[in-house]
Amino acid sequence: MKKILSVLLSVIMLIGAVSIGFTVSAAEEELGFAVASDLHYNIPREELEGDIDDEIYWYANRRAAMEDESGFIIDEMLRQVAEDDSLEFLLISGDLVDNGRIVPQEHYDTAAKLKKFEEESGKDVFVIPGNHDFGRADIDFKIDDFKTVYADFGYDKAIETIEGTGSYTANLGEKYRLIAFDSNDPAKSTADGVSKEEVNWVCEQADKAYADGRYPILMMHHNLLDHMPVQSVFSADFIIGNHLSVAEKFANHGIKFVFTGHEHCSDVSSYTSTKGNKIYDFATTSLSMYPLQYRTINLTEDKISYDIRTVDKIDTDALTSTVSGYTQEHIDLMNAGLNDYAKGFLKAGVQYRLWLGMTPEKLGIDEDAFYADLVFTAVNGLTSILEMPLYGEGGVQELAKEYNIDIPDSEYETGWDLATELVAAHYEGEEAFDIYGTEVAILLRTVGLILLDDLSTVGDEVFLKAANSLLSHFGTDSIQKDLTKLGTKVFGPFTAGEYFLLAVASPIVYEFAYDSDGVNDNVGEFEGYGAQTDATANVMANVKNIIEKIALYFNLFISIVSKIFA
Repeated sequence: MKKILSVLLSVIMLIGAVSIGFTVSAAEEELGFAVASDLHYNIPREELEGDIDDEIYWYANRRAAMEDESGFIIDEMLRQVAEDDSLEFLLISGDLVDNGRIVPQEHYDTAAKLKKFEEESGKDVFVIPGNHDFGRADIDFKIDDFKTVYADFGYDKAIETIEGTGSYTANLGEKYRLIAFDSNDPAKSTADGVSKEEVNWVCEQADKAYADGRYPILMMHHNLLDHMPVQSVFSADFIIGNHLSVAEKFANHGIKFVFTGHEHCSDVSSYTSTKGNKIYDFATTSLSMYPLQYRTINLTEDKISYDIRTVDKIDTDALTSTVSGYTQEHIDLMNAGLNDYAKGFLKAGVQYRLWLGMTPEKLGIDEDAFYADLVFTAVNGLTSILEMPLYGEGGVQELAKEYNIDIPDSEYETGWDLATELVAAHYEGEEAFDIYGTEVAILLRTVGLILLDDLSTVGDEVFLKAANSLLSHFGTDSIQKDLTKLGTKVFGPFTAGEYFLLAVASPIVYEFAYDSDGVNDNVGEFEGYGAQTDATANVMANVKNIIEKIALYFNLFISIVSKIFA
């Protein structure tokens, strides 16, 4: 009996030793790689051209992308990744070039850069197409052409593919499998083209990865989750259709991480499925736009760690020898800090783009539409107030006092200055403007000023017709009576239309200015594939977050908006 017990004890100890040894080795197994997106390479011009009303950034463009500098920014990113021994691969989640549909040479130039990087560093590159990379129905450069040009960057290692698309799977290291998913619509320039069959293919590939003893990592161009307030409404072309139901499927097939681009922001969002499985969407900013960033990822069995890297210098001598027209001030500012220079470039470009787009024609507004009067008046009021100085004689602060609205002091010179600062913060990630702070107060109180100074000429029937038509689209009953009752009780004698717009504007402005999802955008860590997770706890935490957000929005409506007219 003692012999049997001794043998059993020895076996148990041996199994325990083997298990411990396996756990340690698994924990020590790391996979490090970089993720870049939306390189938007442009063939540089021979000479700068532009007509934006800005002393320094007169050559900026409506996309706010550093087009002439893009190739040199890509070169610097590749140099950094090549020199970092902790990074084994480079993933690029679409839009490698800017005009790939009509300028194929951009693809050949970019592929040459990537090939040189692979040969000199010994590190593999994996790409997926974006909406700028191949053509619509009337353009010659198709997805097969893309796959031919970039054959050495993932497609040569493909395990499975979807015919007629740029989707494929490939192994990363010893424990992971990349599912590179082509989310583009080949007939439209921006919209996603994800079908039910393709979603099922991704799920099947995740199952096969697990069957082969590997963990699935998903990469696609379009976002899976919202990265800005109500993105699926205001920016529908940047997120896949039925995104939450797709996220539910992906999470329940064991996909924890998806790397996306397209929105040009640095943001991490999470979704918890009904079964308690979490999936994280890492949106990566455009490399050729502020903040000129890419991500670094480190995976172990227990956790995923992530960070951001910034391209803060380029070879300006090579730039000026290629493109003429730069002043010494341009070069000095770039050499002092390319990222700061890129921020100024972004703000000039964003203002130009918004200014161009704020016309009824550009907005696509039909003059006979039920909301036309409302939109025309609002747009005219918004552009005029944004252009006014915030402070001093004839400024926004002075005008606001006529309506008993207090615009707090700040360092911002105009409404455009503040608005573009918030856009820059959205692209950079970790938006941290205090909900009760100066920036949010100025924005919300300016909305109130526009309502009183400009939209007061629009009758309630226009507001309420627009509001009710919108809500009826979503199957919601008329809101006129409830808004009138609540508004009168909280705000006093203001119009029902004003209550509606303020109620809508408050949470949107808040969410744009302050990242409240509790997930760090740029630096952080989450549980890895091998970590034990409590599905029930995840579900309860998700319910708690939803309740807290509803309470927050109600508080915004009651407390912040009421202070606008205090």
